[in-house]
Amino acid sequence: MKVEAKLLIYLGVFFGAMGIVYWLWSGENAGGMMLVASALLGFLPGGYYLWWSNRMVQRPSDREDATIADGAGVIETFPGSSIWPFTLGCGAFFVGLSLVFGVWFAVPAFALIVWAMLGAVTESRRGGGHTHNANG
Repeated sequence: MKVEAKLLIYLGVFFGAMGIVYWLWSGENAGGMMLVASALLGFLPGGYYLWWSNRMVQRPSDREDATIADGAGVIETFPGSSIWPFTLGCGAFFVGLSLVFGVWFAVPAFALIVWAMLGAVTESRRGGGHTHNANG
């Protein structure tokens, strides 16, 4: 987790510095603020990952003395094929359409979003994922 945290925090620093340089050089507010907002999109998950990495057991990929054998074994669970991410995406798309066509379009959008979330939660509670070994 520390590698991911450092990468995201470095991206946040880069976008923050570029946003300040862009704002001072161009004098334009919109582009500078978008770059500063991009910096926040790096700092937020990066800070969260850093916070968690200090509180959890180190993964083999985070240790300098780790061997390939340390990473062997069960590699968590992977979700099977599911329709719920597509349904959630359709609901999010309909939310965007409601900004164009009117607020009334948000009713089926939020219904799709709630339906997709409920379906995904019930599917995950039933154990729809597959467990894989590192050997295949």
